Amino acid sequence: MIAASAIRLACPENGPYLTAMVQPVSSQQGVMAATRPQGRVASAIVWAAAGLGALVLLGSLSLWFHYGTTVFFEMIAAGISACF
Repeated sequence: MIAASAIRLACPENGPYLTAMVQPVSSQQGVMAATRPQGRVASAIVWAAAGLGALVLLGSLSLWFHYGTTVFFEMIAAGISACF
């Protein structure tokens, strides 16, 4: 079945079809370079997330040192239970 369809595709009367199919897939004109502002936006998002993570870690450590471990864990448990 596959061999029969391959023979039909390569018949001489299908010449214009085969000529159109042999064109290059891409050219150098279609290639676009990455723009610089996209890199800046991505970098700003990463730095903002890192800063937010650092603030959360700093806040957690300050609560830990101020209230001690028992009260710290009780506050975290109370906050989680209040959310759910």
